[in-house]
Amino acid sequence: MNDLITLQRHDDVSVITLTNGENRWTTNLVRDLNDALDDVEANNGPHALVTASSDPKFFSNGLNLEWFTGNDVHGGGDLEPFAEEFMALAARLITFPMPTVGAINGHAFGAGFMWALSHDQRVMRVDRGLMCANEIEIGIAMPAPELAIFRHKMPQNAFYQTVQFAKRWTGEEAFEVGIVQELADESTVTENAIQRAQSLAHLGERREIFGWMKEQIWGEDAAINGPHGPAHMLRNMHEYPSGPGLIS
Repeated sequence: MNDLITLQRHDDVSVITLTNGENRWTTNLVRDLNDALDDVEANNGPHALVTASSDPKFFSNGLNLEWFTGNDVHGGGDLEPFAEEFMALAARLITFPMPTVGAINGHAFGAGFMWALSHDQRVMRVDRGLMCANEIEIGIAMPAPELAIFRHKMPQNAFYQTVQFAKRWTGEEAFEVGIVQELADESTVTENAIQRAQSLAHLGERREIFGWMKEQIWGEDAAINGPHGPAHMLRNMHEYPSGPGLIS
């Protein structure tokens, strides 16, 4: 599609591949992914989604800090709407009306970790790559909507180690605590994710049912843990106070 992502189809699975090196987040990347999700959602019949990375070392290394602090001469789009648009994109993926699988082939830090967790399931490289919510290490207090994703996507002890102490999860550790559902060699991470997505694609045929169920779990007045789930909080992040640091 462009120099940030590509979109391909494998039978009943659409594969969005991040293709910009460390795949650091900017407004341009958020908007390109939203456009790609429009194309994926337009498919009829059984379908599922995989997101992957073309870089052998990085799935996504988090926010583009050079761009965010105004030092990136190449730019990444309008800075002002980034936070709300990124949160809304994560909410869209959490409630996407078909199965989604993340192919975590390398490091997933900060916003990259959050993006990985926004999928229904994750396949991670077994021998290399770390998952880490490193916001506290770089002086950012996580806003409540982001905390909600981590809280609902991992066991309580893993959640606390992740957000309070910036624990770096290896593939094996992430699998043991249930953050990822499958481990694979470097050469088969994306292939295994596609196979897993294909096995789930039939659930995406009834989009209205699959999407409705996700809204009940993650959306407004969520059944999982009221009063609201993380997708609702992400869409309405302006209602929640942000802590001190870079994004305050």
